[in-house]
Amino acid sequence: MKIIIEGAGEVGSYLAKMLSQESYDITVVDDNGTRLERLSGQADVVLVQGDPASVDVLKKAGAEKADLFIAVNPFVPQAVNIVSALLAKRLGTRRVTARIDDESYLTPDNRLLFKDMGIDLLFYPEKIAADEILALIKHASSTESMDFSRGKLQLSVFKLDEESPILDMRVEEFTLMVKEKAPDISFRIIAIDRGGNTLIPRHDTLLKYMDHVYFITKRDSQGVLLSILGKTNMEISSAMILGGSRLGAIVAGLLSTQFNDIKIVESDKDRCIELTENLPDNVDVIHGDGRNSDFLVEEGIKNYDAFIAVTDNDEANILSCVVAKKFGVERTIAEVENLEYLRLAEDMGVDAVINRKLITAGRILKFTLSDKVRFVKYMSGTDAEVLEYTVSPKSIITRKPLKDTDFPGNAIIGGVIRGSESFIAVGSTVIEPYDRVIVFALPEAVKEVDRLFK
Repeated sequence: MKIIIEGAGEVGSYLAKMLSQESYDITVVDDNGTRLERLSGQADVVLVQGDPASVDVLKKAGAEKADLFIAVNPFVPQAVNIVSALLAKRLGTRRVTARIDDESYLTPDNRLLFKDMGIDLLFYPEKIAADEILALIKHASSTESMDFSRGKLQLSVFKLDEESPILDMRVEEFTLMVKEKAPDISFRIIAIDRGGNTLIPRHDTLLKYMDHVYFITKRDSQGVLLSILGKTNMEISSAMILGGSRLGAIVAGLLSTQFNDIKIVESDKDRCIELTENLPDNVDVIHGDGRNSDFLVEEGIKNYDAFIAVTDNDEANILSCVVAKKFGVERTIAEVENLEYLRLAEDMGVDAVINRKLITAGRILKFTLSDKVRFVKYMSGTDAEVLEYTVSPKSIITRKPLKDTDFPGNAIIGGVIRGSESFIAVGSTVIEPYDRVIVFALPEAVKEVDRLFK
């Protein structure tokens, strides 16, 4: 597959490195030689310097024969990304996608308008990240969560601390113990992240201190599972947000429809004025340095249920969350863009982290797989992917029970949604046409999984 990435910023460079490892033919276009030079030492890609909205530059990059064009340049107005994507499509690229920074473009009517023009996907990384934060607020007991089919199946990640009642149990032991306490519960452990290494669990896998355990459950089993794990579902009704960035503003606006007590702290006075003019009245905008713990105490940080740090400084986001936790804030969420800091943040006590590169990469990866993939997400702190497939009547996966299928060892089917029903997959499960199937896979298994669902 030939892929052209327009823009060698953080997201574009991450996509280039990730996709080049999958043996795709990658070309990166940018008008800044410094950014291209930096990328050249990190990924095996072809580099083209020039105006991304130039027909000659796009032809030089190979847009006439490309399978996918990704316009993800953050250093230009969104119109440049849109124009370059449209030109690539007209030149012959099969599928094109463009980064935008205007939420109004994402309304159903506008999506259809751009689809008719030729753009297959518009994505707004800050809006995607804001939706992720709202999900983490909703499922406040887990470090990461995901709903499928409006919550019929839920994926949750729980960190095993020193007080966890399931430490040193084998997966099989734990499963039997749960079934004895709650025979009707329906769940499966689909992965374990241990010190940055992701394991697909077997029956004899031990559950260890500091493991991040990935569960998939039916909606009505979530509460019982929380109780057995020694956790409670927190009720969040107020939030303090550090950082009046575009992401911070979107989060504040979304939360304002659910909570009355929201405070956003921003160090730039002019930005504070802009936020005050544009955010709802129930969002309190404060000018000040959120890195100062005395200032945070004065602003009542101890009275908030959630603290969300989304400045452009990873270190400040992590440390301010640590401070908030010490002051008794129940739920802390930090934006962390440096991938090497993701595990560090969690080890320091931050409840959950988000990374726009990972979130965006999941949306883009969908275009490199078969058209049966409905959804892809990279999980923070791991190199694993969650994929949701709609099963074709001719798919190989429908021919035998799962236990008799040559399913990759580095992947696992977690759950199945069939019509209005949902259930956890087991060895005897037979996948049927039009099922929606949730798969957890390590990168090396994704192409083989995709083959089984084509």
